[in-house]
Amino acid sequence: MGPPPEVAAVRLAVRRVLAELGGRGGPVLVACSGGPDSVALAAALAFEAPRAGRPAGAVTVDHGLQPGSAERAAAIAETLGGLELDPVEVVTVSVDAAGGPEAAARHARYRALDEAAERLGAPAVLLGHTLDDQAETVLLGLARGSGARSLAGMPVSRGRYLRPLLGLDRATVRAAAWASGLPVWEDPHNADPAFGRARVRHDVLPAMEKALGPGVPEALARTAALVRADADALDGWAAAAHESAAAGSGVLTVAVLAELPEAVRSRVLRRAALDAGAPGTDLNARHVAELDRLVTDWHGQGPLHLPGRVRAARDRGMLHLSADDQPG
Repeated sequence: MGPPPEVAAVRLAVRRVLAELGGRGGPVLVACSGGPDSVALAAALAFEAPRAGRPAGAVTVDHGLQPGSAERAAAIAETLGGLELDPVEVVTVSVDAAGGPEAAARHARYRALDEAAERLGAPAVLLGHTLDDQAETVLLGLARGSGARSLAGMPVSRGRYLRPLLGLDRATVRAAAWASGLPVWEDPHNADPAFGRARVRHDVLPAMEKALGPGVPEALARTAALVRADADALDGWAAAAHESAAAGSGVLTVAVLAELPEAVRSRVLRRAALDAGAPGTDLNARHVAELDRLVTDWHGQGPLHLPGRVRAARDRGMLHLSADDQPG
């Protein structure tokens, strides 16, 4: 008799990812927090990797944000070692307050995973995000008034990071975790209404399904996939347009920019601001709109000061973006 259907579904998702990786590099790593989603993913990787002829290991990150986190991380590592994943590492990080607690913890976690992957020569790190996580991400982006790239949600792959479970709902993945018989840990932050994602998960999505009927997470995930395809196409167009408009380091030709559709021009301007040193966490749509006015609604206005001490100014048909050495 085969495994429960939920276990089979998670294993199949992992099997497909391993097949796409081929024989590249060292061990495939799974990032495991000890929660049901990442435990189900770790168990599936431990099952599928030997059959694919791949070494597989795991990393658990101790954020140090809750009492007993070190002991919990050690227990998770023991569980992962029991699955015969090797190597298994516990990485302790320091989380600052920049960008809010959720963003700061995420940045610290990815830095730790990047360092572990580099050190171990891992070609891929598997993450346990599910279809429901994708739906939550889309709603959070929508509530913030974000652009298409944010509404596109999380990609299945980005660099070394792969999300095999994005096509599976949380209930399926969690049933696979329970069926494994492995211990799991529910992070209390996931139910803490102080965090936006927790409010979306426990309040917003259930209210939407009550009002609109079942299937809201699936619909939001489909929307993310459609928007991602559009955003990828626009980003590709913008990359080519940036090359056409570039007239030197940090210098763009206004006439070329003015001929572009707004959706493409805004991407070119955002990229130019980032290249000049504006931090992506602080550069928002309002800043890009003001940059756009230097192209489309210019009547002699002075320079624009962007986050990261970046200065943007129009002069003789050229838009100049550079580090501003002057305070203000």
